[in-house]
Amino acid sequence: MNKTELIAVLAQEAGVTQKTAEEVLKAFTSTVSHTLKSGEKVVVTGFGTFEVRHRVERQGKNPRTGEPITVPAQNTPAFRAGKLLKATVK
Repeated sequence: MNKTELIAVLAQEAGVTQKTAEEVLKAFTSTVSHTLKSGEKVVVTGFGTFEVRHRVERQGKNPRTGEPITVPAQNTPAFRAGKLLKATVK
């Protein structure tokens, strides 16, 4: 499912226009992004948790040359599914 299809399904399920559904989806993604950027996590009970995980600096290698490289430390977004979502997919 791509973004356009998701917006269409959201609009149908909520009984609103596709434009309204798109605005709500944009607001949701924007809010999650800003919250993660500030270092907090977003918990949607039953669905899952969006959080930031810190990856430490590590050694890797260039796949083309085999030369060792240093992969810098970084923060990455992560999603952990909640119990209800896991049960639905199972």
